Amino acid sequence: MTDSVKILVPCGSIGSGVRPDEVKAGIALAAQAIASDAGSTDSGAAYLVLGKPKYSRAAIERDMTILMKAQAEAKIPLLVGSCGQSGSDAALDWMKDVVLDIAREHGLSPKIAVLYCSQDRAALKAKTANGKIKPLPPLGPMTDELIDSCEQIVAAMGPEPYIEALKAGADIILGGRTTDTAVIGAFALWKGAGAGPSWHAAKVAECGAQCTVKPTNGSGVLISIGVDGFEVAPLSQDNLCNPHSVSAHMLYENANPFILTEPGGALDVTKAVYTQADPRTVKVTGSEWVKAPAYTMKLEGAATGRYQTIMLIGMQEPEAIARIDEFHDHMLRRLIQRVHDTIGADAGDFDISLRLYGWNAVSGDKPPPGTPPPREVGVLFVATAETQAIATQIAKTCNPWFFHFPLHLDRELPSWGFAFSPAEIERGPVYEFKLNHVVECEHPLELVRTQWIDLATKEAA
Repeated sequence: MTDSVKILVPCGSIGSGVRPDEVKAGIALAAQAIASDAGSTDSGAAYLVLGKPKYSRAAIERDMTILMKAQAEAKIPLLVGSCGQSGSDAALDWMKDVVLDIAREHGLSPKIAVLYCSQDRAALKAKTANGKIKPLPPLGPMTDELIDSCEQIVAAMGPEPYIEALKAGADIILGGRTTDTAVIGAFALWKGAGAGPSWHAAKVAECGAQCTVKPTNGSGVLISIGVDGFEVAPLSQDNLCNPHSVSAHMLYENANPFILTEPGGALDVTKAVYTQADPRTVKVTGSEWVKAPAYTMKLEGAATGRYQTIMLIGMQEPEAIARIDEFHDHMLRRLIQRVHDTIGADAGDFDISLRLYGWNAVSGDKPPPGTPPPREVGVLFVATAETQAIATQIAKTCNPWFFHFPLHLDRELPSWGFAFSPAEIERGPVYEFKLNHVVECEHPLELVRTQWIDLATKEAA
């Protein structure tokens, strides 16, 4: 491929571990930009509400130091999306502070664009009134009450805010909540690469080396995007891509392995052809971008919910484990009744769940009849209530039943093993997603605000 745009994707998420040797290799291969995702909704709503990242500051600072020094030396732009895990304004400011600290420590003076996308409730209510917000299944219609129930709301950006920042000469772009593909494909789209290849290459590279045959043998990849296709290769010499590893990534976090919906349109890979260009590189052609009639952005909103207290109990008693479903149902009924008998109305609207690790804790589904019983099971007791004090009171009230609860009262009492003492662990509030909607925009920059920090001139705007 000739006249391709080369983008270095150093890892799947900032803080997961950038490899300096791979970054150096990508720069040596004439990478024209560095782009990486830094967040996700994968780990739940807490990070959106709290404005804090999942990874430690030390891990994020390490990765950003490597990338910022490489950016300064190579004089190519560095784009980071969904900063601070959730991409909220608070999380973005957190990442901005990290970047400014790194710049001061290492004498760097980049021109930084900061793209904010936390949303104003009044503006969203106006959109709702005009029928511009639609739900994604399984949620229902947007309402003002639903908007007010959220503590934080972000709109997932497409590539356009990044392209505008690149046009204005940004050395580093720190983005709020952004689709993984948008931040990686933005530079290539700006440079005139094909829309289909740009979006598809970005989807393949979004998780770094996960699109390779040996994901643990590296962290990043180099994508080379042209007008009619793209190539992808691992940055580590001890790794390779093949058509299976590359094509399979369309299955990742995507309900339809051929269509990927993004702001402003959809990637269609129905006609994509994957070929082995060389022992380590895969070439892809036939990807298409289908422009949507309206430009939409996904809204994510979250809030603090009720409180939980947990206990972890281990079981090895053979009879109870052989009849584990019966044990679960019988125990749960008894625990709920005990709370009603002991605490009464003061317990309020509470919930108790028993999650049987080693049996069906992940799915919640009962295994098929005849499934052999495990040797041991871990029971995660979860009490959810309106306050932490009540959740803990419920756990303490239920605690005695876990010492010797029998399936048959006329048999010897079994014993269960508590993992900790004291047994109850106050988990704090439950953070919940409230919004999973799309908002129609007048233009791609409507819901985005840009702040500039030029460390060369010490100016901020």
